Amino acid sequence: MAQSIESSSSSFSTISAYFRALSQTPQRLARRAISVSTPFEELSHVRARSGPDMRRSLRWYDLVALGIGGMVGAGIFVTAGKASHSYAGPAVVLSYAIAGLCALLSAFCYTEFAVDIPLAGGAFTYLRVTFGEFAAFLTGANLVLDYVLSNAAVARSFTAYFGTAIGISTSKWRFTLSLLPKGFNEIDVIAVLVVLIITIIICYSTRESSVVNMLLTALHLIFIGFIIVLGYTKGDVKNFTKPENPNNPGGFFPYGLTGVFNGAALVYLSYIGYDAVSTMAEEVHNPVKDIPIGVSGSVIIVTVLYCLMSISMSMLLPYDAIDPEAAFTGAFKGEKGLEWVSKVIGSGASFGILTSLMVSMLGQARYMCVIGRSNVVPSWFARVHPRTSTPVNASAFLGILTAAIAMFTDLDILLNLVSIGTLFVFYMVANAVVYRRYVAIGTTNPWPTLSFLCSFSVTSILFTLIWHFVPSGRLQDIMLGVCAIIAIALLQLFQWLVPQARKPEFWGVPLMPWLPSMSIFLNIFLLGSLDGPSFIRFVFFSVLATVVYVLYSVHASFDAEKKGCLSTKNDRMVLKQQEMGGV
Repeated sequence: MAQSIESSSSSFSTISAYFRALSQTPQRLARRAISVSTPFEELSHVRARSGPDMRRSLRWYDLVALGIGGMVGAGIFVTAGKASHSYAGPAVVLSYAIAGLCALLSAFCYTEFAVDIPLAGGAFTYLRVTFGEFAAFLTGANLVLDYVLSNAAVARSFTAYFGTAIGISTSKWRFTLSLLPKGFNEIDVIAVLVVLIITIIICYSTRESSVVNMLLTALHLIFIGFIIVLGYTKGDVKNFTKPENPNNPGGFFPYGLTGVFNGAALVYLSYIGYDAVSTMAEEVHNPVKDIPIGVSGSVIIVTVLYCLMSISMSMLLPYDAIDPEAAFTGAFKGEKGLEWVSKVIGSGASFGILTSLMVSMLGQARYMCVIGRSNVVPSWFARVHPRTSTPVNASAFLGILTAAIAMFTDLDILLNLVSIGTLFVFYMVANAVVYRRYVAIGTTNPWPTLSFLCSFSVTSILFTLIWHFVPSGRLQDIMLGVCAIIAIALLQLFQWLVPQARKPEFWGVPLMPWLPSMSIFLNIFLLGSLDGPSFIRFVFFSVLATVVYVLYSVHASFDAEKKGCLSTKNDRMVLKQQEMGGV
């Protein structure tokens, strides 16, 4: 069948061949967009497209350290100030707790996939074996964007903290170009140098990168303990309820519960590090044991640290006196006799930010590598260097791109776009883990599960819209209660009526389908807390990614299928290969 709609040459061999391929786009989309891979394929000949294997050298303690370094290093220092000052006030501790719960539920979903399919592709691979190529591509594009933008944001934050540590203001590290639009006109050379240096390190060796991360993380945890102890001993509980400016809202919830959830949506960026840990699955010595401990354990530890640190910050200064860009150094500047502490904290934060950059840049390169294996981007990105056993091409390309963005772009612009992309990806993975448990491709009717997932998502969206747009009062309470009852009823009926098609062989999300469904709801609810411009940017990039898929990716993957490198879409061989692969 394929031969009837294909040319004998590559879709990109000549201009005429490309236009001929474009004329066949509808047929190729129908064939490739929902085509699924299998764990067996991903673990065998798809992985072989990278050449040499990545070395399995990481243990559970490496993953825990990578998770802590990836999350704590940046999250609390980059987002805490803005979340407290502009959204949640002292209740920012609840924002971190909510975001941590949401991250833990998502971590469970990631862990089930990572144990079953121990590859570097993370959410891209998980969606490719569940919902097909296009859903995976859209998710992978958003993930790579998230990593690049969040790393650029973290690199710019490094400049602020490092400047504080050595007593030089941020303005002296950056210079302004009047020709560029506001928000893109402050040039940060230090951020660029930091990104490029880390790029060289991660290209050299994963094991050595892990050792460097463990050392920096240990130093950083000492500084974190110092912050917590000093805040609790030198702070004042009055700052939990009294703002510096009496004209500003007071109390523990100055902006109400809405502010708490808005803050949770913003600080969710702080938890992107555990996703990077899941991308290291291909380099883990014992995936069945090490991945659950590494991913879930790091999220729990980090959530506790975030809550303790945010309490410490709120005790030291009223929320409206906190510096949104450098919260902790500013907090200690506000305490008489403790000005020296800001320099110490600046040094500690600098270490943490370096570990976060290293972990995230390890993750983004492995995502790009696996996306390259699937042929939806050039396979050049998939190559693993035979000497270093690292994806050098992907690491170098994304490192340079991150450095370029970090040079120009303002922190606020980066943070808003990253949060929405992260929530979208985690929402998709939660749906995927439910679908994969209840649907065996080729043998099980998928429509009951798809109907449940769509209905539950719609109910969650309605709940979110009512929460944000219906005025507080009895009517809102009734409408929210009705939505909650419908959601619980949908869950219970689904659990009663639809049997699970497969049981995880090694590790699975407990309380299926309740915990993944809670993750779906929380991700949708936090998405509803973001501002309009964030959604506009997200839709714009998703449309751009779709255009790239239609103009390039679907034709490249079609060519790969024609050569026997990729499977065709849903057939009974999927289930057969899953059984043969023992996964």
